[in-house]
Amino acid sequence: MLREVLRKPVAKLALVLVSLMPFAWLCSAIFLDHLGPNPAEYLIRSTGDWTLRFLCITLLVTPLRVTFNIPEFLRFRRSLGLLTFFYVLLHALCYGLFDMGLEWDDIALDIVKRPFIAVGFAAAVMLSLLAVTSSNAAIKKMGVVRWRLLHRLVYAIAVLAILHFFWMRAGKNNFTEVFAYAAILGVLLGWRVWHATTRRRQSGT
Repeated sequence: MLREVLRKPVAKLALVLVSLMPFAWLCSAIFLDHLGPNPAEYLIRSTGDWTLRFLCITLLVTPLRVTFNIPEFLRFRRSLGLLTFFYVLLHALCYGLFDMGLEWDDIALDIVKRPFIAVGFAAAVMLSLLAVTSSNAAIKKMGVVRWRLLHRLVYAIAVLAILHFFWMRAGKNNFTEVFAYAAILGVLLGWRVWHATTRRRQSGT
């Protein structure tokens, strides 16, 4: 039953529409003035949170596919990756616009001076590379082997995202959410290491 639902063309559209609901809510909150006493900080934090959430969901696709033997989950991985990129773009835009006033020299200096901005910028650049090479045409042009090597950057992105979040929260000494996301991403990345090791052992026997 689940596999039949996942095969339907409308399933992917439904995923995208549901995934854009946080963006729609933020837009409505702006117009309704429901962002609290510091709207700029709220938007920056919220878009960053949603980037992390979609990164976790994207990394969850392969474990779900393998564990439950449901290959249809792969139909949604590209869309989820692009949605992660969409939210990191919003996060970067909110930072650049509300925090820095789109002063490019100040933004460049901030990247150099503040480590948590630098690692966040690096993660966003890597996500951009994955987004622009996510199409079938890019896979064909690059070749599957090189494409897979490039897209392993998602592991580095996960580490940099957590480091960015950790340093950002260090000023307030509030790490509860940081540790929660770190645990989730640690399990997901650890599963991949375990799965790859198991496959190599099986292929060698």
